Amino acid sequence: MPFIHEDFLLSNATARRLYHRYAEAQPIIDYHCHLPPREVAENRRFANLFEIWLEGDHYKWRAMRANGIEERYCTGDADPYEKFLAWARTVPYTLRNPLYHWTHLELKRYFGVEELLDESTARRIWTAANEKLDGEDLRAQAILKKFHVKALCTTDDPTDDLAWHKMIRDSGLGTRVYPAFRPDKALNVHLPGVFNPWVDRLAAAADVEISSFPAFLDALCSRHDYFHEMGGRLSDHGLNYCFADFCPESVAAEIFDHARHGQAASPEDHRKFASCLMLHFGRLDAEKGWTKQLHLGARRSNNTRMLEQLGPDVGFDSIGDWPQADAVGAYLDRLEQENALPKTILYSLNPADNYVLATMIGNFQDGRTAGKIQLGSGWWFLDQKEAIEWQINALSNCGLLSRFVGMLTDSRSFMSYPRHEYFRRVLCNLIGRDIENGEIPDSDELVGPMIENICYGNAKRYLGLEV
Repeated sequence: MPFIHEDFLLSNATARRLYHRYAEAQPIIDYHCHLPPREVAENRRFANLFEIWLEGDHYKWRAMRANGIEERYCTGDADPYEKFLAWARTVPYTLRNPLYHWTHLELKRYFGVEELLDESTARRIWTAANEKLDGEDLRAQAILKKFHVKALCTTDDPTDDLAWHKMIRDSGLGTRVYPAFRPDKALNVHLPGVFNPWVDRLAAAADVEISSFPAFLDALCSRHDYFHEMGGRLSDHGLNYCFADFCPESVAAEIFDHARHGQAASPEDHRKFASCLMLHFGRLDAEKGWTKQLHLGARRSNNTRMLEQLGPDVGFDSIGDWPQADAVGAYLDRLEQENALPKTILYSLNPADNYVLATMIGNFQDGRTAGKIQLGSGWWFLDQKEAIEWQINALSNCGLLSRFVGMLTDSRSFMSYPRHEYFRRVLCNLIGRDIENGEIPDSDELVGPMIENICYGNAKRYLGLEV
């Protein structure tokens, strides 16, 4: 039997029945990813297995570095096959790391490869995969069709002109591709050298002059309106921790003016300004019926030497341990008091926060929108079997798993769509185990629709996307 077989991760008969009957064939709504819209619009053809699989994968780079592989084989100037071979040499050392599962699941689903990847099989796998990539079936748009991706949401700066999204919209592509509003750079008053050029780009994108804080807010509102016109229905914020040091807009305006004149905000003033902006963004989302996503708890760019050498987002990030409860509760409560709390998905990269957030979401359900406030799926370091189960268990114990909007890829790679299959197998294995233990009724009429909804139906209804 090959390692990746039809019952992979399904440890009991009930799990196998649930997966194959209710989960396997469900379409995908990938409501948070980092796929480049340009590559979708241009229907990128990948020249080789390195380009589609290793080109920007910091998960693999971290494993390779831990295995003693030199940086030139990760982010450096080594030949594409040399980089792939370095990865192949590393794979056997990833046993019990989710990379071992993902590697072989992806090779099977994209290329039909059932051999285990190591140094001895690398050349055969490289050749077989590249032959398939030379055809039409694994170009960017064909991949979306192959994995039944009904809709995906990219992650886009407010200054983006969304030209690639326009091209996709006009192309007739079966997969709907929407922008998601990611205004993190609007908070950077503590970094005027970064903030001011970005504000200038915002002014150009909104076609206005930004000479004051009210004009800044108006420009952000204008771009939010434009994203809505382009089909956007989600925002996203990547924050170490939620901001809840609220201040009058007059104070935020002073901080803005100082930053525009090159004066970096103090940590205290940065928190005040960011809190004011986050309230503004919450109001905008609520007005339009959008869903807000808060991605909390990543400690980024820990290795200063490598940051200076390679820049950010190349695999030197980790889980942070900031307290989240007080600020998240205060932020949601402030918007709720204004009747301006949008649908919200809370994610934390620290699994210690699972029960904090799972109980927090129950404080702000409104009795009208089912699952209005969500505990987001495991992401980044937590999108593997054990942590997926942790998230499901916390939500089940403190809320309604049946209303969960399910998995996302959070990926920059077109090779990541088996992550949805992986999640679905873990979900069905967990539920199947409960049924066989007598903890859930053995009723497909009861459990089957729940599985289908977590995989697809809940996200479709909750997000309001046209699919």
